[in-house]
Amino acid sequence: MTASVLAFEKKLVPSDGFLYGTTWANRHEIEKCLPLKLKEKSVRGTISNRLNKKDLKDPAKLDTKVENANLQTVDSCGLDLNQDTLKLSFTLKILSGIEKPSACNDRAFLQNYSDVVQEYIGKYGFKELAKRYALNIANGRTLWRNRVGAENIEVCVEAKNKDLFGKKWTFNAHDYSLRDFSKSDAKVEELASLIAESLSGKRDYLMLEIDIYALVGSAQDVYPSEELVMEKEKGNKKGKKSKILYSINEIAAMHSQKIGNALRTIDTWYPKFGEVKTGPIAAEPYGAVTNLGIAYRKPTEKVDFFTLFDSYAAKNKLEKEDHEHYVMSVLVRGGVFGESDKE
Repeated sequence: MTASVLAFEKKLVPSDGFLYGTTWANRHEIEKCLPLKLKEKSVRGTISNRLNKKDLKDPAKLDTKVENANLQTVDSCGLDLNQDTLKLSFTLKILSGIEKPSACNDRAFLQNYSDVVQEYIGKYGFKELAKRYALNIANGRTLWRNRVGAENIEVCVEAKNKDLFGKKWTFNAHDYSLRDFSKSDAKVEELASLIAESLSGKRDYLMLEIDIYALVGSAQDVYPSEELVMEKEKGNKKGKKSKILYSINEIAAMHSQKIGNALRTIDTWYPKFGEVKTGPIAAEPYGAVTNLGIAYRKPTEKVDFFTLFDSYAAKNKLEKEDHEHYVMSVLVRGGVFGESDKE
């Protein structure tokens, strides 16, 4: 029986990401990395959406729709004419303490759970998960759309802990695959080792400062996070922006949630991996990929987090080692996982 009150704090804690423009030749000169600002555009679009069947049969109605301009005001962001390189900067803190839920109202369950985590740490030491997180730092996955078509991508990582002062790594992102986690090297292994030490409690935390440089081309568009407008105000169909981008103190930025999602895109253990072109997915309780509208870990197949976690936390041996890694990856993600008595 799982505790009715059960919550875990996330152990990968990224900051928001800030976007800067510079040149590839001068990318390491801080004074030449200038904050990117959002620009507002008013554009006259054409009707390009799928029409209903009634309008398709009436040419006059189609002409009328085409005549009505699709006027939009949108946010955009791009490099200046004298800039060819995007810089994404953020920090990442990796925390220990995964064996201690932030809230749990069942002492017996807590003891069982703590024993299971300690056994996992003794057996695996979080090395597999840490390697995957390190590779997602090295491969520049956190750039998201900005990674596509970039000629060069350099990832610079610096440890900010006092006992690791001056520890730095530089990665060529194109050396590491986005599709699997089979390729590694000494630099990745060293970074992964420190991440594993933090997750397994050998050190309290690891603080990383990460700068990613992407050679995308002179004056090219770049892509900050897009804001989600929860509810459209009535009567504001005209004159309002149809796309709102994220900024902090007038600097274009990426949501910490989006960066975190990229870092925990490590689940290659779901049943259909290899059969579909999706590749790794983010560690989620139901393996949800929202842009595809698919949940790859359905409870009916008994490979979802809750089914596996309930069994694992009750000290039942899981069928596969992969299941153990997956369960721990979702706990690293954090969340509220209590079992309610309500139907």
